Amino acid sequence: MRIVLAEDLYLLRDGLIRLLEAHGFEIAAAVESGPELQRALVELRPDVAVVDVRLPPTFTDEGLQAALAARREVPGLPVLVLSQHVEQLYARELLADGSGGVGYLLKDRVFNAEQFTDAVRRVAAGGTAMDPDVIAKLLRSNARDEPLAALTPREREVLELMAEGRSNTAVAGRLFISEGAVSKHTTSIFAKLGLAASDDDNRRVLAVLAYLNGA
Repeated sequence: MRIVLAEDLYLLRDGLIRLLEAHGFEIAAAVESGPELQRALVELRPDVAVVDVRLPPTFTDEGLQAALAARREVPGLPVLVLSQHVEQLYARELLADGSGGVGYLLKDRVFNAEQFTDAVRRVAAGGTAMDPDVIAKLLRSNARDEPLAALTPREREVLELMAEGRSNTAVAGRLFISEGAVSKHTTSIFAKLGLAASDDDNRRVLAVLAYLNGA
């Protein structure tokens, strides 16, 4: 699996390279600025991009802007944001098109290599990997949006866990309910968000994106 990595801090960038290579990933490019990132993503078209938000030259939101620009040229390009900050405006835009895997992890809440590499693989496969704190901040302004208001508190809990990338089994374990109950909740969620019945697992991704993006 080929990765383009964007991180401006040398020690962290080098550490991520070593960690990812130790787990079988190929680093197609490791860059430290927004312009370098956009160029690498468009030219190399990796399986997934791992991107810091704040990169040179201004250290504001170059990483996210570069990823967004690259996704406009390479639709569906999977992007996993790894940052200390939640940039809500551009994070929402990243989620808005509903295509390709997306993830947003906070650096100080990645506790082990398995958690991180699992998130990389999940996003590369077209899924989602969202930190709960990121979800909470993105949803704060969406509390009254429709059709989100139609979701029950339990359905919102299920959908938040889906956004983290958890399977039905994992959701059931976390909420102490049966897998059958989780399936009923997800069916209801899909219906309320207007997602037609399908065997395609992408419906989970679409539901998550609709939820995070305010539907």
